[in-house]
Amino acid sequence: MDNDFAKLQRETRKRNRKQALGIFFGRGIIVKLCTVVVVGFIFMAVFADWITPYDPAAQNLVEKLQTPSAAHWLGTDFLGRDVLSRVIYGGRVSMYVSLLSGSFAAVIGIGLGLVAGYVTGMVRRVIMGMTDIILSIPGMVFTLIIAAIMGTGVMSLTLAIGIGMIPTYIRMVNGLVLSLKENDYIVASKLVGRPESKILLKHLLPNAFPSLIVLYTINLGNAIMTESSLSYLGVGINPPTATWGNMVSDAYAYLLQAPWLAMIPGICIIILIISFNVVGDGLRDALDPRLRGKL
Repeated sequence: MDNDFAKLQRETRKRNRKQALGIFFGRGIIVKLCTVVVVGFIFMAVFADWITPYDPAAQNLVEKLQTPSAAHWLGTDFLGRDVLSRVIYGGRVSMYVSLLSGSFAAVIGIGLGLVAGYVTGMVRRVIMGMTDIILSIPGMVFTLIIAAIMGTGVMSLTLAIGIGMIPTYIRMVNGLVLSLKENDYIVASKLVGRPESKILLKHLLPNAFPSLIVLYTINLGNAIMTESSLSYLGVGINPPTATWGNMVSDAYAYLLQAPWLAMIPGICIIILIISFNVVGDGLRDALDPRLRGKL
């Protein structure tokens, strides 16, 4: 009997995975295109060392500000550096900061949100009070202050962006838990004496997961925008490390002479942010059978 039940569970999980994939890729051509874009940027970030034609920091003043050509597909910048190589390496830094800061914020924020939504008393008041204080400060200003305190560098910027995103997870998870914890299956779990940790992790968290997927992907895009903005302002990752933000900042003085220097990294930022949002929306629909639509 136990073996038959375990086999039925495995078959059910397998069928659910196939159904989720069918819903995700069945939403339309835009989801497919955005998925390809995200996978493509991830591929370039992982294999940047092998696919870049030049050293992104190598300077050649003789070839500065060249237009796109066979030798330099996206031209060269004001120091003669290959723009394509710098875009690829800049994407690696942006993806790294985005994924790491988003994951850090998700783990901390979801944990605090579950606790704040499930328990009552002083713990909840402290968590939500600190969340309200942070949310009352404009996000970019708060991240800018944290980045200025922690200093420049990839890890400092990652932590600064992640800390700034934590309240968004706390607020969302708190609201979802408050709406779910009075459901009959939660009450029944309490009555049979199930540990609160299992109720949080096996009942409340999975039911909040579809909404959290959307928030996570939105925050990945926001992290890329924040990193680019801070690098543009000179507070983020400093040269010679290539990032999309400092590439746009460096190209500002040559906007009329060589507009592609600012346009190319700017277009990459826009495309990747849109793709993250569309893919997140598709994942939510795939994970939540109640939400099925076409895009």
